[in-house]
Amino acid sequence: MPAPNVQVLMLTGGFMYIPSAFEITDRMQALDFVSANAFAQLISTVEGRLFSTHVPFILSEDKRFLLGHLALQNPQYNDIDGQEVLVSFEGEHGYISPSWYIDSGVPTWNYQAAHIYGQCKTFRNPERLEHLLCTLSNKYEADFEQPWQVDVNPRLLNAIVGVEIEISDIQCKYKLSQNRSKEDRFAVIKQLKNQGALGLAEVMEKNET
Repeated sequence: MPAPNVQVLMLTGGFMYIPSAFEITDRMQALDFVSANAFAQLISTVEGRLFSTHVPFILSEDKRFLLGHLALQNPQYNDIDGQEVLVSFEGEHGYISPSWYIDSGVPTWNYQAAHIYGQCKTFRNPERLEHLLCTLSNKYEADFEQPWQVDVNPRLLNAIVGVEIEISDIQCKYKLSQNRSKEDRFAVIKQLKNQGALGLAEVMEKNET
């Protein structure tokens, strides 16, 4: 795994299908996307079958780990320690009609996504769990006029388990019509705005700069 300040992704294999036009190869850009879209699917196996839990994550300060928590009664907890897991992140997305193009085309879907792979470890240490809960709460309360103040009940800490995922691989994909002409891309942006899909239109505009 490259040091945190290295900005080129080092991949050990192809796990997500990413045509070169849509691939994000800058490590920090990919991690910024993960941080901004941190409610993700934690995917592992439970008794030999795929299992997914939707989890809000945070990145460690050194950008080497993903941190989150599960309910202690969640069966995913029983098998996850020591597994290589997949965490799937999703950003803006939406349907693209071929009628929006200047040139001919086919129906498609524009979207942003990232996959992180890594070894998962669990922890029950109350101090670590409390710090994790406070960090998560502070992140998502930050934009409120009167942020809720964390007061962690010990019984809550006894009901959850922390997960720490050491990041080994990252794949990040922005499918934002980069394979179309500039005229088509701006026509799509205009139609998305007309449809009220302002978030997707905004990320497409940013991708043009």
